[in-house]
Formats: sequence, structure tokens, C-alpha cells
Amino acid sequence: MASVASSPISFAASFLRTKPFPLSPRFLPIRTLRCALSSEPIEFDISFAPPKPTPSSPRGNTAFQQLFIPWIVRGEDGKLKVQSQPPAHLIHALADATTQNPKKKVKKKKPQASSSSSAVTSSSTSEPKLSKAARRYYNENIKEPPQRLSKVLAAAGVASRRTSEELIFDGKVTVNGSLCTTPQTRVDPTRDIIYVNGNRVPKKLPPKVYFALNKPKGYICSSGEKETKSVVSLFDEFMASWDKRNPGTPKPRLFTVGRLDVATTGLIIVTNDGDFAQKLSHPSSSLPKEYITTVAGDVHKRHLMAISEGTVVEGVHCVPDSVELMPKQHDIPRARLRIVVHEGRNHEVRELVKNAGLEVYSLKRVRIGGFRLPSDLGLGKHVELKQSELKALGWKS
Repeated sequence: MASVASSPISFAASFLRTKPFPLSPRFLPIRTLRCALSSEPIEFDISFAPPKPTPSSPRGNTAFQQLFIPWIVRGEDGKLKVQSQPPAHLIHALADATTQNPKKKVKKKKPQASSSSSAVTSSSTSEPKLSKAARRYYNENIKEPPQRLSKVLAAAGVASRRTSEELIFDGKVTVNGSLCTTPQTRVDPTRDIIYVNGNRVPKKLPPKVYFALNKPKGYICSSGEKETKSVVSLFDEFMASWDKRNPGTPKPRLFTVGRLDVATTGLIIVTNDGDFAQKLSHPSSSLPKEYITTVAGDVHKRHLMAISEGTVVEGVHCVPDSVELMPKQHDIPRARLRIVVHEGRNHEVRELVKNAGLEVYSLKRVRIGGFRLPSDLGLGKHVELKQSELKALGWKS
């Protein structure tokens, strides 16, 4: 039993005469609703029927009944009544509020012409702005510091480092509009404006490349452009297709690491990395270099002893790391020697063999450090070196 106190109002009669509100099956319907109208507080006698069994289907065969929301409003006669629609003044107030505060519509950009679309694409793919801490870390740990002017010119493919120094001394190089005659001047090619003989040096330097070449006989290791049978000329086909494979990137200026005389064949490294070349060719690297030499005549123990004792080359007594007589092969009638040296002075192996009283018939270099010339690499052919092969040469990039 529930008791509710209120003023005697006449709307209750009409309210109670109505049928029970249609409710969702989820709610319990009101079975009985009785009320006595008097001046006394209104008393309701409400009882509930037991819940109906839940059908197997949520909706069953009957149509779904919507939830009825009653609105109690005061009519024109001053009496309260129940209706299913909200009052008119509330509808008008909601309409006015919606009109005064309309929702902002997000305008979608329509695709424009191809020129504008490319601009939108470039802006969307542009690199994000970095914080000050990120820029500081990049400048201190990743970005390359300013380099010598002569080194930058050589890396850009202008000329060799020595020729670049001559160009600087001759007053043919300007940096940011000012004449520069000091090769040691530190410059940043990405920011400084450098001109050589009126031609601007590109800001984007070519990537560093490394090759192993099987040098043929008759080719010299000079990088001079006038030399027709130079080792670098064997890369003409590679350089001719550079622009197609690397559009917008300057061509690298290739040169050999160390030298092999014109009559010597075999392994030689070709690159455009000056630091790499200096590291490998410097005597302090102590990289072992293995040669196979074919000699005329028979080789005896005394010849091997004489080679092992060494000889004077360029005023320095050079001793090989090892010398070995190789087994004979049926297709090679001449005797062959395997000689390993680490200094690699000019004509060192030839001088060692000559000092032992033997005549060199052919000479071929087959190994530098831990990298051996591939057996399937033909004469005049080259192969690009992998990172692991560079490590075998003792280079840590």
C-alpha cells in the first residue's frame, strides 16, 4: 500500500479512467488502480499480478509496443490532463535553442586540380617538426660536422682532393659569395653556397659506393679523364645509367684504392669514399694482401729462402708475411708461388721474386684483408660490396 498526499484535484479522475499505460514487456503492468476522491489525501490501492512467463522469442508473435511517456499539462480550462505529446511551449523553446546554436558543419575539401593535389600530398607527407631536444640530439650525434672545403669538392665529384686544393689556391672557388683560398676552410655543403669556376656545387652529395673489380692486364689505376684504358673507364656503363637509376643525385667520382701496375691483374677496390681509401691504403692498416705469381723455370728451396729473407724496396727492407710453392696443375705448366705481404709497396712482390733469381711471368692479387676475389668474377667485371664485405676489409662505417 502506498499513500500520497496532495491537494484535491480533479485531474485524477480523468487520469484514473484511462486504460493502463501500454508498457514494454520488460515492465510489470499495473493490474488494479483504485482511488477515492475526497477532500482527504488521495490513497492508492495498487496490486501487481504475477509476472508472465517469458516467451521463447523476445517479441513473439505480437508487434513490439513502444514505451508510453505521459505528459501532465494544464489545459485551457485550467485543469490538468494527461497527453502523449510534450507541451507546445516546450517544443517551441527547443526549436528556438536549436536555431540560436546551430551545430558547426565541417566542410570537406573537394579535390582540386592536379597541381593543387600534388601540393596537398606534399604537405601531408612532409616531415613532422621536431622538438628542440630532438634537434639538439640530431646535431650532436647524427649530423655530420662541417668538413674541409677540399674534401667537400672531392666528394661532390669536382676533382680529386689534390686537384681541388689547386683550384682553391688558384682562386677559382667561392664560398657564400666570398673568394676562398684556404683548402682547410670548414664548410657545410647543405647550407653554404659553393661555386667552382662559376658552377655551383650541388648541396646533395652523391652516396658513397664501394666496388671490387677484377682488373685486366693493360689498364692503369690513374683516375685521369684523358686516360682511355684506365680502371675507372671500366665503369662507363655504370655511370651512363646513373641518372636513370638515381634521378636528381650527382654522379660519384670514382677512384681506386691503392694501385696495381699495368701488368698486374686481379682484385682492386674502387670507391668515391676518400676516408675509406685512405684507411685501406695507409701502411698503418697492415692489411695482408695475397698474390699468386707465375714464374719461369723451376723453383727450389733456395728460391723460397731468398724470398723469405726479403729485399730493399724504396729504401725500406721489406719481408713478406709468407711464401709458398703451390701444387702443379696439368693446365698450368709453370710454377706458381703464393706470396702474402702487408705493406704493399710499389712493385714489392716483383722485387722479392727478382731478388731470388726468378723471373715473373704473371702476377695476380686475389685477396685484401678478409675479402677474397670472387672466383666467378670475370676480367673487367665489378661487384658492389656489401656491409659484411666492407667489414672484412677492416672498414667500420
